[in-house]
Amino acid sequence: MNRETTRRGVLAAALVASVAGLSLSAASDLLEQFAPLSGDAWDAAGREHPDRVDNPYGEATVRIDDEGVPHVEADDERAAYFAIGYLHGFDRAFQLDLQRRQMRGELSAIFGVIALESDEFHARMDFVGAAEATWETVKETHAGSLIEPYSEGVNAAVENHRLPLEFELLGYDPDPWTPVETLLMEKQISWGLTGNFRALRRELIETQLEADLIDALYPDRMDHDVPILRTESEHVDDLGELRGVRGRGEAENDDQTAATDRRERVHSSGSTAASDSTSTSSSTDSNSTSTADEPDTTLLEWLSQFESPPGVGSNSWVVSGENTENGTPILANDPHLELMTPPLWYEQHIDTPETDVRGVTFPGVPFVIIGANQVGAWGVTNVGADVLDCYTYEIDDEAERYRYEGEWREFDLEERELVVSGGENRTFTVRKTVHGPLLEREGQHVGVSWTGLTATRTTQAVYELGVSEGVDDALEAARKFDLPTQNLLYADSDGRTLYVATGQLPIRHVDGEVVDGNRVFDGSAGEGEWGGFTPYGRSTWDGFVPFDERPTAIDPTVVATANQRVVDDPEHYVGVAYAAPYRGRRIYDVLDEATDANEATDVKFHKRLQTDTRDERAVDLVPDLLAIGHSAIDAGLAADPETLEDALEILEGWDYRMDRDSHGALLFARWIEHYREAVLDPLFEDTDLDEGYYPNDWVVTTLPEDSPVFANRSRAELLVTALEEAVSELEDEEWETYGDWNTTAPIGHPLGGEAAFLNYDERQRDGSRATVDNYRVERSVGASWRMVVEPGGDGWGILPGGNSGDYFSPHYDDQFARWADGTYKPMALEADGETSIQFDEPEREFYGTDDDGGEDRAFGRPDDPGGAE
Repeated sequence: MNRETTRRGVLAAALVASVAGLSLSAASDLLEQFAPLSGDAWDAAGREHPDRVDNPYGEATVRIDDEGVPHVEADDERAAYFAIGYLHGFDRAFQLDLQRRQMRGELSAIFGVIALESDEFHARMDFVGAAEATWETVKETHAGSLIEPYSEGVNAAVENHRLPLEFELLGYDPDPWTPVETLLMEKQISWGLTGNFRALRRELIETQLEADLIDALYPDRMDHDVPILRTESEHVDDLGELRGVRGRGEAENDDQTAATDRRERVHSSGSTAASDSTSTSSSTDSNSTSTADEPDTTLLEWLSQFESPPGVGSNSWVVSGENTENGTPILANDPHLELMTPPLWYEQHIDTPETDVRGVTFPGVPFVIIGANQVGAWGVTNVGADVLDCYTYEIDDEAERYRYEGEWREFDLEERELVVSGGENRTFTVRKTVHGPLLEREGQHVGVSWTGLTATRTTQAVYELGVSEGVDDALEAARKFDLPTQNLLYADSDGRTLYVATGQLPIRHVDGEVVDGNRVFDGSAGEGEWGGFTPYGRSTWDGFVPFDERPTAIDPTVVATANQRVVDDPEHYVGVAYAAPYRGRRIYDVLDEATDANEATDVKFHKRLQTDTRDERAVDLVPDLLAIGHSAIDAGLAADPETLEDALEILEGWDYRMDRDSHGALLFARWIEHYREAVLDPLFEDTDLDEGYYPNDWVVTTLPEDSPVFANRSRAELLVTALEEAVSELEDEEWETYGDWNTTAPIGHPLGGEAAFLNYDERQRDGSRATVDNYRVERSVGASWRMVVEPGGDGWGILPGGNSGDYFSPHYDDQFARWADGTYKPMALEADGETSIQFDEPEREFYGTDDDGGEDRAFGRPDDPGGAE
């Protein structure tokens, strides 16, 4: 039975079962909005790539290999990127439209009232205004000249083919794609990595918990010795030329001073806001209201739905040719992002006179973001830098003006109407200040500055990486990488390597003094402003950290990034939102062991490391648990000594690896969750703080017995009790191995709750949130792309799904099983399949037809009024 027949059978079964086959989720009644399940849905199964496509920019040849990866060859870059746009539009049309609707605040027009809160947030942030400002800058560049044909290619595919199944089910057609939409994708990617309201959260926490608990649960810096740039004497020589790093003692003193200042603000005012600062106008002004809102969960609960999700991270590392078998550097990267159907990434290969570049990009973005060309290879992970600040204001009674530096200013106002399918349209007022948007909810408000709300050059930087010819070019491209803040690793075939922290880093001032950004600022007093930042315009970045003062290592021997802090002693404040060091520690341990032994590593070595399942939490905790557990049995304190003894025996024989067939991994995974709950739940039960405010695993598991967290409680008893509860849970759920619990079930299609057949088949998985082979079943986060590359040579990668978003395509999920099993496929330089598309420049206006011979559509050159624009 061929794949199309199988998929038709699955769809038929769902349709024959009527509504029951497309069961409603508890969250919505979306199914009622589906178009009639008629022949239109069946027609979506007949979508096929054409043999020939009209290309107004010239000839291009596309060969699609057996993995569904397109290989585009053209003499003119514009012709190549028109073809790439066409392929994105054909393979990922619904994903493209869903992304841009989310960022524009236009989901309600399709999904109804359930999307209103999302639409209001995105409309108030005005990401579109920022994308428009970015396009005004980018369109003047060479990269901009390629975004235009890309956009035309997307539209050509959408206009000249049957729409994918999702459009048929929902009963609507997408709007044309524009260059602004491509820049809007840059904003979406960046917001997903850096958009958080950490300062607001901290402010609320400090009104809910005692100071000693705050210091224990939310340290300003996690106490570990594995930053990205290891400047200790035994490692500093491995880093090559260093920039943006200063003396250890100076940084430690600054950390202590900042912590002391924060505690003094908290204890004196109950808030981290600088409440003692005043403007030149007094509060006796009859038009003024209170200086700032008190912390309130209503506003934060709304905002938290749209933050960068916790736990999003990545791994990357590079080793120089001194440490490889063939004398060429090896670079590895696996970004840990939300896992979904279809995957976030799209793999492509483009061969033009300018470059021969392969790798992955986000649908909607024409250029390879992570990948390799004929000379170099590059990858990125998230820095966790602090690039969003919150501000409070005095606002007048009519909410038309706000106080700023002693004067009343009018808000920049815009009335917005949200179209609501099946309901009444929603109208509200968008307000902006000199800092950026004002976000409002039920009487609460906060101003926001975010580095993405201005014209940015990241798209140029990404293009320039693709045509780079070595480390020097990559370093110059990184200058334009304005957002998001990323750990960029690069290696070239000449043996050179590079680490640089990209992205604009704000410098804040209060009363003339440079301060960190982990606080809420008094916007009316002009605190914490970013010099040279123009929201929704073109910024000079004058008040930001100069590029040459950002953490950088030129020609390092070994560098590994896993979202841990960048360096112990940065020359400038970077941020505090770093990951627990477990992954970083494990990667460095493995690399150090190899380099110390003068072992020449090869690609297989780095693939094994990228899929390593050893959980460093277990390394730290299990020996302690075993000792305490046996002591409890010996002292007669165990509720069920025999059961506890069995559990301890399982953990004693376990190798700390989170493998799907392991019972020890299952027991540990459930034990650590019960232990977290036992430690934290009682502390938070009388607060307004939910689990989203809980500290990370490193903080919880390194708490000493005498910590105030264990006041009137015993850490030892909590450890043992949690193990007994985990054993009981395993018996109740009848789980035998780790893979019984750790499955891919949470990975779903946006419509998967209503049309479950769109989801991938459920599979068991290895890995945890603390392992290098990263998979977080509780959040559907993991390796969204794995890549290992020898610069100038071969590369290997894998997607968590398939390259096509078309449900009926053989490439919808053909990589999913291999991804789940930790295997790879070649990042081929040649297409080995037979599918090919010829893009030709028309001599005259071309009239294309639908796949089914339907209505003709005119399609000509871009300057032709009858052409597709």
